[in-house]
Amino acid sequence: MNCIIIDDEKPALELLEDNLKQIPYLTVVATCRNPLLLPSLLEQHQVDLLFLDINMPSLNGLDLLKSLKKPPLTILVTAYQEYAIDSFELDVVDYLLKPVPFNRLLKATNKALERHQNKQQTQQKEPYVFVNANYSLVRVNLNEISFVEGLKDYVRIHILRAKPIVTRMGLKALEEKLESTQFIRVHKSYIVALNKIDAIQKTQLIIDGQEIPIGLGYREMLLQHIANKNL
Repeated sequence: MNCIIIDDEKPALELLEDNLKQIPYLTVVATCRNPLLLPSLLEQHQVDLLFLDINMPSLNGLDLLKSLKKPPLTILVTAYQEYAIDSFELDVVDYLLKPVPFNRLLKATNKALERHQNKQQTQQKEPYVFVNANYSLVRVNLNEISFVEGLKDYVRIHILRAKPIVTRMGLKALEEKLESTQFIRVHKSYIVALNKIDAIQKTQLIIDGQEIPIGLGYREMLLQHIANKNL
């Protein structure tokens, strides 16, 4: 696992780096005493694990962690006990008090390794497709799609709690890439994820508060799928 250390105290940073280098499954790719540089370091390196101090002059470590959109696995290393409850609300791996005994550090990194491996196994099991969006091939996990909307030569892929992805392709072409057991065409312009449907009405269905029309020729097939799934 690649890791980064952020600590404004040089002796503490160097001691932690030396200890981490003794753990064979860890690679320290960067260290930094200025927490404001962390976002740029995360862009420069593929980072699996972050070791983060809390009480730093320029920026509190917890505030820094909250500001990250997709933070890596994080172990907090601090001299202060009072932040423990707040830190675990941020789903950190562990909370270590300085000075950190090596056996306690090893226990924390083992926990991080286990979570990292579980995450990788989950990602490998998740079906996905790649679509062209914003001049890039973007990976879309099928389990995250709520519905797909056809827009002439484009489709808009709606993701729960995230911005839609717009890609230049036909709805039929995308339909062929989707798992037939998970998705169903309900209208000439809409494909929906069966497990994301909140309610079905006479001429429309509801997903995440959005109303999606049901075409007359698609309703019977939709209801048959629902009956087969015992939903």
